[in-house]
Amino acid sequence: MSDDSGLWLLALGPAGASALYWALYRYYRNTDKSHAFERETEIVAKPVTGVDRKVDEVKGTQRTRINGDNVQAYRQRVERVRDDGSPS
Repeated sequence: MSDDSGLWLLALGPAGASALYWALYRYYRNTDKSHAFERETEIVAKPVTGVDRKVDEVKGTQRTRINGDNVQAYRQRVERVRDDGSPS
C-alpha cells in the first residue's frame, strides 16, 4: 500500500464526524423545515371572565402556617394505589 492510498482513510475520520454532526444538528433543530407560527396558527381571543374576591390578608410573618394545610398528615395527601391502578 502506498502513502497516497492511505490518506483517504485518514481524511475519512474528520469528514465522517463532520457529516454526522451536521446530520444530527439538522435532525434535532429542524433547520430544513419552516413554520411561521404567527401566520399558520389561528388564535381566537375571548374576554376574560371571573371574579376577583379578596379572601384574607397576611402582612409580614404574622402566621407561619396556612389554614387547612395538611403538611403533618401526609397519609391524607398521599393515596395508596392498588395493583389494578385504582385508588384504594
